Amino acid sequence: MKWKTDRWLLNSSSIFLCLFLLWPIISLLLERIVGFKTGAVSLGSDGFTQIKGTLILVIFSTLTGGTLGTLNGWLLANCRFAGRKYLRLAQLLPLATPAYLLSAILIDLGSIYGIRVHGMSWGVAIMSLTSYPYVFLLSSESFAKCGKRQLEACRSLGIGPWNSFRRIALPMAAPAIGAGIALMGMEVINELGAVQLLNIPSISAGIVENWIIQGNPSGAIALAFIALLIVFILIAYEKSLRRRSKRWSEGITGMESPKWELTGVRAILAQIVTIFPPLFTLGIPFYWAIINADQIKQGLDIELLALTLRSLMLGIIASALTIFVSLFISICKRWSGSKLIGIMIFLSGIGYAIPGAVIALALLSFSGSAWSIPALILLLWGYSVRFLAVSKGGLDAAFERINPNIDEAAMTLGERWQGIFKKIHLPLLRGPLIVGSLLIFVDTLKELPLTFILRPFDFDTLSVRIFQYAGDERMAESIIPGVIVLTLGLVASVALMPSLDSKNKTF
Repeated sequence: MKWKTDRWLLNSSSIFLCLFLLWPIISLLLERIVGFKTGAVSLGSDGFTQIKGTLILVIFSTLTGGTLGTLNGWLLANCRFAGRKYLRLAQLLPLATPAYLLSAILIDLGSIYGIRVHGMSWGVAIMSLTSYPYVFLLSSESFAKCGKRQLEACRSLGIGPWNSFRRIALPMAAPAIGAGIALMGMEVINELGAVQLLNIPSISAGIVENWIIQGNPSGAIALAFIALLIVFILIAYEKSLRRRSKRWSEGITGMESPKWELTGVRAILAQIVTIFPPLFTLGIPFYWAIINADQIKQGLDIELLALTLRSLMLGIIASALTIFVSLFISICKRWSGSKLIGIMIFLSGIGYAIPGAVIALALLSFSGSAWSIPALILLLWGYSVRFLAVSKGGLDAAFERINPNIDEAAMTLGERWQGIFKKIHLPLLRGPLIVGSLLIFVDTLKELPLTFILRPFDFDTLSVRIFQYAGDERMAESIIPGVIVLTLGLVASVALMPSLDSKNKTF
């Protein structure tokens, strides 16, 4: 009887939390539908240009980054050359550099050396280099799972690594590569700072311009609706590819894939290809900081301390709040067999795929006189919606590794769910909780669209101030904030490295 009551309370609470997370998006969709019926919503004069710019940026960034991530995934999973182990781990480092920070730094360096950093080509290069690790992670895992039998057959026939990659490995890894490309596309759509600094028309920039600068909420809502349509298409595409990827793996032996030894020129080329992205995305910012070291004192003031403390506070609170919600939802998912709850929990985790500007726009409707929700609460709400999937994915995977029979045995001994969670689950979930908390903390510090739109008056953070300094061409004052954000991003990337290294040892 107690367990029936507990399950009812868990199910009810999970439904409430899921509706809480989904309500901003639902309200935005309802507002768009009403506006469409009344003819009050239109894209405006620049709407089609911004949609076209976003699509061009997404297509060429994912093509370039997808190629780079796939090539590096194959070289580091199935070839041997000097430094391979460390270069494999270094592929996560580009995630530490926000695209808006790299754009601002390249614009400043371009002004020093007489290079014009502006427009779509630079946007494609920057977005490709900062987001290709999504493709690398999924493709390298897929390449590592390619069975020994197929690739050994190629080797016995005298087929080299390139032809083996083209004929066998690439078709098998295509679903995983496509899923990584879909994740890249979502990241590109979310970007705000880089596209504005490079003067690239995009949906995220259009939402900000329509809502804040031009005072045209109807245009912002229409662009947000288009962004949601693109994102939902990418989500459906990514999910279908993941299902196909599972079927590809069913007939493949779990033995370790053969490794081709690369020597001479081939080894040097492999080293250059794999070292360039992390060296560029991290080397350029540190080089910029070194050559501007004499100007660092311009950014040293009491306001920098306030910005840092404010950013840290937001990161800690958002991390704690999101971890709590994702942990509770994951527990409900484990102990509930309801399909409805399963669907709602799945939908509540798609916030990471939705551009921050869209979530911010959805939440702005709650700041009106009827609701009067403080801006800081809306900002934390937005962070929870946006970053829930960051922690939830790791927790779901960890729960799947815990045998349900353990829960059943504890239940037969009269233990309630609180005791099972505290004594059994929590100790086993310590690792995913720590990693998830760290990732949410750093993502909160790096997040620009949400923070820029929803922040209270005179409540700037490190990311917002870097963006503002770059727009005002005051790069000397952004050196220290940029180094702080970059260092914290490095901490998150380093935290992910042991899991990547352990995957490599498993296969």
